Amino acid sequence: MSKVNRTRNRAVTVRMSDLEYDSLKNKVSESGLSQQSYIISAALDSSVTTADTLDVLKNISRTFAGVEQQLRGLGTNVNQMAHIANGTGMTPSASELEHISNQVAEYRKECNSVWQLIRSSIPKQHHTER
Repeated sequence: MSKVNRTRNRAVTVRMSDLEYDSLKNKVSESGLSQQSYIISAALDSSVTTADTLDVLKNISRTFAGVEQQLRGLGTNVNQMAHIANGTGMTPSASELEHISNQVAEYRKECNSVWQLIRSSIPKQHHTER
């Protein structure tokens, strides 16, 4: 059969380390596909995130990391105020302290949920030698 009559008439050569090749062979074996079918499927079905999108997502993630750090500091400040209030005899009621504590916990929970969502949207990048 000549190359002209083939449906797939383009060849692609890829160089891999032994470790990368072993990993590919394992994945091909687990998939039950031929190596060619596995590689074509992996290449065509994968999504690519642009560098600009990654930068935006990383900046958002850093921002939320900063917000979480500030919320931790807020909780520390509340604890310090409670300690001082106890030392001076100006103790706020337990319900006031509980209310503040609940608010801080709720803010942290919301921040963590959003942060985890953002972090999970940043794909893991595989670095290979060129």
